[in-house]
Amino acid sequence: MNESDIFGSILIISWIEFLWELYLSVRQHKVYTKTTTLPIALQNAISEETFLKSRVYALDKSNYSIFKSIYAMIIGTATLWFFVIFHIWQQSKALLALVNITEGEMKISAVFIILMFTLNVIISLPLSVYETFVLEEKHGFNKQTAWFFIKDKIKSFIVSTIIMVPLVCGIIYIVKAGGDFFFIYLWLFSMVTLLFLMTVYPDYIAPLFDKYTPLPEGELKTKIEELAASVNFPLYKLYLVEGSKRSVHSNAYFYGFFKNKRIVLFDTLLKSHSNEGEKGCDTEEILAILAHELGHWKFNHVTKNIVIMQINLFLQFFAFGLLFKYPQLYRAFGFMDEQPIIIGIVIVMLFVFSPYNSIMSLFLTILSRKYEFQADGFAKTLGKSESLRKALIKLNQDNLSFPVYDWLFSAWHHSHPPLLQRLEYLKKED
Repeated sequence: MNESDIFGSILIISWIEFLWELYLSVRQHKVYTKTTTLPIALQNAISEETFLKSRVYALDKSNYSIFKSIYAMIIGTATLWFFVIFHIWQQSKALLALVNITEGEMKISAVFIILMFTLNVIISLPLSVYETFVLEEKHGFNKQTAWFFIKDKIKSFIVSTIIMVPLVCGIIYIVKAGGDFFFIYLWLFSMVTLLFLMTVYPDYIAPLFDKYTPLPEGELKTKIEELAASVNFPLYKLYLVEGSKRSVHSNAYFYGFFKNKRIVLFDTLLKSHSNEGEKGCDTEEILAILAHELGHWKFNHVTKNIVIMQINLFLQFFAFGLLFKYPQLYRAFGFMDEQPIIIGIVIVMLFVFSPYNSIMSLFLTILSRKYEFQADGFAKTLGKSESLRKALIKLNQDNLSFPVYDWLFSAWHHSHPPLLQRLEYLKKED
């Protein structure tokens, strides 16, 4: 296969994937348009006014999502057609030449990554501004000021650069020095890096963006500790994150390895901390949500996902080891005289593996939905079924989530089962 065939195949596959996603989005948009009455299962739980608000919000988000996908596809096609990646690589060399650095693949790759990040920020900024200050603002979710938004983007850019540049340099070194079996060393390096980032992110990176404080003493903290102790969950600390400065949307999660587990609650989740009237959950509803999260721990879902991710990554690195030396791959993207390692990774991982990544994503989505039902089942065994039903309805209501979905759209996109399915499952007798 020559470079023209490779280029054409990549372009055709990217458009097939785009049209498939667009088709699914249009199917779901029709559901938003045609569903004008509240489902029977929710008629005594959600008001008609809230349902109508969620429908308008869903339609606005759907319109935005469709526009965003078209915008991204146009940019992606232009990137391929005009060999943008090649020109950014050339620009990276030109910038280094200004300071009398004329060689060194690692140095060029480092500048290349920074320029790619910068270009991505510029391209995505108008959409991000619209989503935050128009879409989310219109429906009462945005709490960011312009200055908060700008600081967030700057910090995100700096943190991403600080993390990615050394990683890219490490990858290039391993590929160059690792010989025929470099993909094994590359896989080990990626695994260690992932575990390291999972360890340091919650304590050192996340606090750069949001304020984390210990959950105050009181009934909620006591009951959470009792719940954790009842299932032998090694709870180390309880945190409250000040998410209300960013958005009204709520969340809760746990993290940590071995006996250092932390539970994090967004302040928007707590009724006592909510500034939105009746929004937020009471103590029993929060305990039910945490019982679900403890189910993920009990069934080792995080560990299983990490194992699957690492097996998948090993297969991709192995394939990369077989493909990255073929000059036709690089010529398809405008690189006629050189084969930079970082470019090979982008081509193989992002473009060549695109169909595989789509199939893998579907598999992980199906698996995730199974995990969610297992976690709900665990909450049921703790006697939290009714409280979890109320909490799910409350979260759906607070976040103006539309409760009706096209089956194909949901099967392809939703890592969590839709609300109505979860309510039906929780209502069943074991």
